[in-house]
Amino acid sequence: MKRPLVYPLDRDSNKEAQEMADFYEETLGFTPNSLFTMMHRPRIAKAFLEMNQSVMENKGRVTSSLKRLLAYLSSMTTGCRYCEAHAIRAAERYGSEEDKMRNIWDYKTYPAFTEAERAVFDLAIAASSVPNAVTDEIADNMRKHWDDGEIVEILGVIALFGYLNRWNDSMGTQLEEPAAEDGKKYLEKKGWSRGKHQYK
Repeated sequence: MKRPLVYPLDRDSNKEAQEMADFYEETLGFTPNSLFTMMHRPRIAKAFLEMNQSVMENKGRVTSSLKRLLAYLSSMTTGCRYCEAHAIRAAERYGSEEDKMRNIWDYKTYPAFTEAERAVFDLAIAASSVPNAVTDEIADNMRKHWDDGEIVEILGVIALFGYLNRWNDSMGTQLEEPAAEDGKKYLEKKGWSRGKHQYK
């Protein structure tokens, strides 16, 4: 793309944009351009922020780091380079082990991952595929390791990133430099690049 479909608003354009910027400074260390694009319709941005906070809060065994790793795999499956970089950056900021971040593609066999985590990652990839690829086998394996509330929490992350993947790839959202640096650090060896999310 020659330019984003819609340019983001400036963070100082209004009070609501400033408040949302403050929240994301803590989460990612910067406010995503995607949110400032949503701010062209503040109710969409507010609704997204509420959904994001609800889905990503830690309720127990579904840890903050696990949520970010599954968000990465979900985004990788749909091919959103922007969200891949954001998810891996957030995984690092929320305590994911470097060993796991560097070997996430080999989760099925890499010894650092548990069977419960493998079940989550299988679901993330299947649920993010088009057409949807969740099978009875995947569902049974999830129920073996996670209770109903935890499964809802996990699928909430996948669905949240489904929205973000569609938003950012269609919008051609420009990738912020801190996220680009983490994308290069953790993902470049597996073929990651900024793709459409950069402009001269």
